[in-house]
Amino acid sequence: MRSSEPWLLSFLLNSLWQIPLLFAAGWIAARALRRLGPAAEHRVWVSVLLMASLLPAGSALPWDWLRAQVAFPAAHHPGDAHVTAVMGAGTGLGALPLPASLLAVIAIAYLALCFWFAARFLWRWLRLRALCRDAATVPLAGETALCWAQYSARFGIEGINLASSSRVFGPVTMGLSRKFVLLPVRMLSAMPEADLHTVIAHEFAHIRRHDFLKNLIYELIALPVNYHPLLWPIRERITETREMVCDRMASATADRNQYARSLLRLASLLAEGTPARTHYAIGISDANTFERRLMRLTETQSEIRGVRRLAAIVACVVLGIATCASALALHIGVDGLTADHVDSQPSGPIAVAPGVMQGQRLNGPMPVYPPEAKKAKIQGTVVLDAIIGKDGTVEKLTVVSGPPALQTSSLDAVRQWIYKPFLLNGEPVEVKTTINVVYSLKK
Repeated sequence: MRSSEPWLLSFLLNSLWQIPLLFAAGWIAARALRRLGPAAEHRVWVSVLLMASLLPAGSALPWDWLRAQVAFPAAHHPGDAHVTAVMGAGTGLGALPLPASLLAVIAIAYLALCFWFAARFLWRWLRLRALCRDAATVPLAGETALCWAQYSARFGIEGINLASSSRVFGPVTMGLSRKFVLLPVRMLSAMPEADLHTVIAHEFAHIRRHDFLKNLIYELIALPVNYHPLLWPIRERITETREMVCDRMASATADRNQYARSLLRLASLLAEGTPARTHYAIGISDANTFERRLMRLTETQSEIRGVRRLAAIVACVVLGIATCASALALHIGVDGLTADHVDSQPSGPIAVAPGVMQGQRLNGPMPVYPPEAKKAKIQGTVVLDAIIGKDGTVEKLTVVSGPPALQTSSLDAVRQWIYKPFLLNGEPVEVKTTINVVYSLKK
């Protein structure tokens, strides 16, 4: 496990701060797109959930070119150009050195937690399958049969079964190959015909959108970050906006005000029961926010269109890209190199996280922007591999990449840098690291 600990702990550590960043950006974007309708808000929160799982994992990939663009400046030269010299990833966050024993404990605890979430998902899925098997099929007749056929035609779906069960609290939709609309047994006798039509329309909207399958996929994707407390409000907003989308779709097939009144009666009826949720099933009562749903359903529609609509979408896309780029660039690494798991002195230079060496640097001149390169408008990043001796001086410097016109300036300056000797088991050792020298011109 030891070789995977740094990546695993880096994923965990970055998810702690990247998910709140994504949540804040999602909240801003959802507010900005509110007048575009609930479908736009729903897409925002689904994107937040997906990125909450993917972004921390992506932080472990080599994004040096991106990190260099948002590097914290070590020094600036006045005028129309400046040079920034940074270690490795190019951020002041660098790597977080932790004892190897602590890394192992955290990694084992996190993997155990992920195993528990996965086992819970499997257990709930098996219970859901058992619920489908035990449900009693309800024969359709009269107005209900006619309504069922009408909504099947309007939503373009066939082969849906109506069933009842005493193990569900409210109307739900479930099933992959064989789909069910499942009603509580007590509702069949207590529900007026008009309200039953509302339930059928709403659940058919879920089926038309494949919400049951989507919900399972979202749950699987979120397993690695299920521990994070912000996953709960993200899920709640996905559920709420999804129900609002289905409310819109269902009310479009009937009178909107009649649908709203029927939804209000259903809320009163459901309030009399025990709020025990059927996990992973999709239903009209999923979002416990009937008041907000009714307000959105009955409010005057004033969706923005044209240039304003496009501008709002572009602004939110830019916000999302900037948030993801910043999170990737400012990631925190985990350095597992500690004395408690090294038994002897190494025979050659050891690789040390760039963020650690950033704090070891004592002094030395900053690279100067070559006048010829500035005049020719040459800019870019010079990447250097450095070997630092036991006494803290730069013993070897190799250019990995970068504009040739800027390489000499970088080499001349970095060769003069002095570091604190890096100690391993109390003894100084040679280390190798990476240095980025960023040359940029004022635009």
